[in-house]
Amino acid sequence: MACAALRAALRARGIAGLIASTPTRQKEEFHMTIAFIGLGAMGHNMAANLLRSGQPVHVWNRNPAPVQALAEKGAKPAASAAECGIADIVFTMLADDKATREVMIDGGVLDAMAPGSIHVNMATVSVAFAREMAALHQQKGIGYVAAPVLGRVDVAEAGKLNILAGGSDELIARVQPLFDLIGQKTWRFGNEPEQANAIKLACNLMLACAIEATGEGTALARAHGIPAESFIDLITNTLFAGSPVYKGYGGMIAQQRYSPPGFKLTLGQKDVRLAVEAGQGTNLPLAFGDALQGLFKEAVDHGDVDLDLAALGKNAARRGGLD
Repeated sequence: MACAALRAALRARGIAGLIASTPTRQKEEFHMTIAFIGLGAMGHNMAANLLRSGQPVHVWNRNPAPVQALAEKGAKPAASAAECGIADIVFTMLADDKATREVMIDGGVLDAMAPGSIHVNMATVSVAFAREMAALHQQKGIGYVAAPVLGRVDVAEAGKLNILAGGSDELIARVQPLFDLIGQKTWRFGNEPEQANAIKLACNLMLACAIEATGEGTALARAHGIPAESFIDLITNTLFAGSPVYKGYGGMIAQQRYSPPGFKLTLGQKDVRLAVEAGQGTNLPLAFGDALQGLFKEAVDHGDVDLDLAALGKNAARRGGLD
């Protein structure tokens, strides 16, 4: 369906009540509609916090259960992803490049968005895809901001995520009041959206390295008769005191607590692969990234696909016959 026809149909259904009378939004205007697409564990909590804005929040998800849960809190369910395209600001939190393409492009969301509206992509996607999306949005006169986040599900629920934002200052200023509802700080990384995605991939590469190192160190201690809890207590109070990564993931490894996943191992695998690809795009070899790809494959081959990223520690122990 053509963009104009789709928007007219949505107005007829009463969904676009607060859309501006002209397609171009005014910078100072904050009476705007919001949409959130992708209501997984992270997205559900982020969308719930956006309800505190007092503005209409339209929500859509492939699995309708999270939509209903948010509707009970005041969100407005959309019958399709494309219906969310009539909002002034569309947030997406989808699994990867493929899911984002299927929803935003193939699903008609971009076609339904008006010039002057903004798409905020909070997913961890590849640098190449971020560059492609930025160009496509520019062609359509739609603002595009990359805003991947740091933080697990409990942090998202508390509205304390760290937001890594890439895009023009003007666009980010327009969405900053909404960022303030879902995050404790917005970190600016360049005027090109892809720069924020590069930073997120760099962060997740280091995260995976830290977890693998913790897993291998713990396995070495256990192999010599030292309880895992004692080793983790040592490193989190000495070498890595104050680090939430070593304390949080180290505790999970010590307790062999890998489920339910807060950050699935397969998502970490995807992020490390994208980090290696981002390095290749600038002729930068990533030796740890290459090694981690093999370790992730090993964990997946052993059936750890539904476990938390902390299961890298399980895989390290398994290599030594400790599990």
